[in-house]
Amino acid sequence: MAPDFLTEARAIAPKLARLRHDIHEHPELGRREERTASLVEGFLSTHGVATARPCDDTAVLGDLAGAHPGPTVAIRADMDALPIVEQTGCAFRSHEPGRMHACGHDVHTAALLGTAALLAAHRNDLSGAVRFLFQPDEEGDGGAQGLADAGVLDGMTAVFGAHVDPTLPFGTVGVRYGKFYAASDMFDVTVRGRSAHAAQPEKGVDALAAAAEMALAVRRLPERLAPEPAVVSVGTLNGGTARNVIADAATFTGIMRTLGRDSRERLRTDLQRALDAIAERTGTTYSLELRPSYGGVVNTEPETHLAERAAVALLGRDNVRAIEQPLMTTEDFGALIDACGAGSFYHIGVGGGESLHSARFLPSDEAVPLGAALHAAVAWRALGLG
Repeated sequence: MAPDFLTEARAIAPKLARLRHDIHEHPELGRREERTASLVEGFLSTHGVATARPCDDTAVLGDLAGAHPGPTVAIRADMDALPIVEQTGCAFRSHEPGRMHACGHDVHTAALLGTAALLAAHRNDLSGAVRFLFQPDEEGDGGAQGLADAGVLDGMTAVFGAHVDPTLPFGTVGVRYGKFYAASDMFDVTVRGRSAHAAQPEKGVDALAAAAEMALAVRRLPERLAPEPAVVSVGTLNGGTARNVIADAATFTGIMRTLGRDSRERLRTDLQRALDAIAERTGTTYSLELRPSYGGVVNTEPETHLAERAAVALLGRDNVRAIEQPLMTTEDFGALIDACGAGSFYHIGVGGGESLHSARFLPSDEAVPLGAALHAAVAWRALGLG
């Protein structure tokens, strides 16, 4: 029978709140989380959890070995903040000008530290081991891939993680089977033509007009993937030097968001074909720079079912919600699932009305023990103890 992790987490809630406040007051951007990493190492050490730095950055691993043999599971929290001026006015607001934890990573980090404390108190009952992954730079270039490349998922049977969610009521958990977060690819297109007097457009090749046509065409590409959701956004379009000159060059930039590997590859191919067709018809040439970003999150079914059952046992059926639609936002946790081969990412409802990345986003301290207990319950069940 699993321990009463929720009651145990609430008993240490004041300690976890102090941790959360400390992290919130001292937000650090990606790859610069040195203070946060040191705080994490210190806390884990006081609870007998071995720590290591697996990469040449601020990532921290914590390894808790149980008294009995068994599998090893991993749980991840991201630590970085955002370059946003805080407007919460709270007593523990950011002390760092222009930086704040506007995405809840202070809650994620403190919650996972709480999980480590809860499980360490039951180490004599554990069969197997738990690896705690404290990851840098989720908001920037993506620290998850670095952890995966460093082999921290080798030997893990599954990896789990969570994100606070202001769209879910406080005290609830959201689960999603299969495709959850989108993959993204950034594109930069430069179109070349030939300048001429605007009164004699037939003597030139209008790069700006071709670029505008391309931009409209690529925005319609998701229609080809329907009913699978996809989004293509064009954020900039620039070209020309004067109102009476046919532009000989133009550029546009944007981002594509897709769900799953197949849709991602198909949209990349469709993008190239659309650009080729318009360039050939207009007599222009172009260059395309495509920069892949995060690969998306696709939850594996057995691990998601396990997380759902753990959440139901902890909070009751009425407090566990199915997330009906995938999200077109990005999250680099998918790199960890891909490296491990099994895992699930779930949401912790915090309510409150303010959106993620808002300068006023401030989840309640009560979300920290809730997250700590949830991760502990998931790990316990994943080790075959539930």
